[in-house]
Amino acid sequence: MVKLLLPLALLPLAGLASPEAPVTVKIEKDVVYGKSGGVDLMLDVARPIKGKGPFPAVVCLHGGGWQLGHRAGHHGTMRMLARNGYVAVSVGYRLAPKHRWPAQIEDAKCAVRYLRARAKELDVDPTRIGALGDSAGGHLALLLGLMDGKDGMEGTGGHAKQSSKVQAVVNYYGPTDLRTWAPTALGDVMLRGATKGKKDGNGLLEDLVGTSDRKAAVMKRLSPIAYVDGKDAPVLTFQGTEDPLVPLSQAEALHAALRKVKVPEKLEVLKGKGHGWGGKDKERTDRLAVQWFDKHLKGKS
Repeated sequence: MVKLLLPLALLPLAGLASPEAPVTVKIEKDVVYGKSGGVDLMLDVARPIKGKGPFPAVVCLHGGGWQLGHRAGHHGTMRMLARNGYVAVSVGYRLAPKHRWPAQIEDAKCAVRYLRARAKELDVDPTRIGALGDSAGGHLALLLGLMDGKDGMEGTGGHAKQSSKVQAVVNYYGPTDLRTWAPTALGDVMLRGATKGKKDGNGLLEDLVGTSDRKAAVMKRLSPIAYVDGKDAPVLTFQGTEDPLVPLSQAEALHAALRKVKVPEKLEVLKGKGHGWGGKDKERTDRLAVQWFDKHLKGKS
């Protein structure tokens, strides 16, 4: 039987608390980065104390099936990134079913534009911004790296003159093609547990876009793989072979598409792992994530 690290579905792996030396980063919470649907959009920021800016930046996006989770779930991630020389933000975005798609990607895009609009104030290099997310947050991070301005869904949150595309992506087991995505039977059990018995995979999609019909036109617009072209950001994906919520085939299909158009990519498959992991596996994936951003945002080999 597969050992599952997390009892709740689609909650952050990458955001689990990481040990750190004291007073290495500066934290600012509850920063308003935009406003949409009558809601103040907020994020938390971690900045390096040491080093000379402007620094590259990383947007962190939490999981939760697009309807659960909180930006606090990635505080460990943003502190880790700040200790490694990044301005990192953990983004709160509007959740389904109260706020239907494309509210979630509109807010993620607004957060990237905010970083560019406030680049001088935050000591950020606006040409070097990455995105990291787990599960539903990984799905959003992928869209930030694969969508272009012409693809729309920019929203009206603010900072409209800025670009929302990022220059590197780290995806922890995010779904890549909603036209084919489906949890296993165990995955649906996990989802019902996380939503107090109310929602399986189809229920999540119905809450998000109003239908679970995989042939509906909205499913293509929802799918990162549909936006792949040769101008996309480099993508690193971490995926467990025994994930009951996001099958390995989702990551394999995306990376095959990226290779076809010669976008830099790497798929790290964790044998026997499910929808989340910890211990030495997490230490390793954290290290590889930083190396990926170092390579593509700092130019380090």
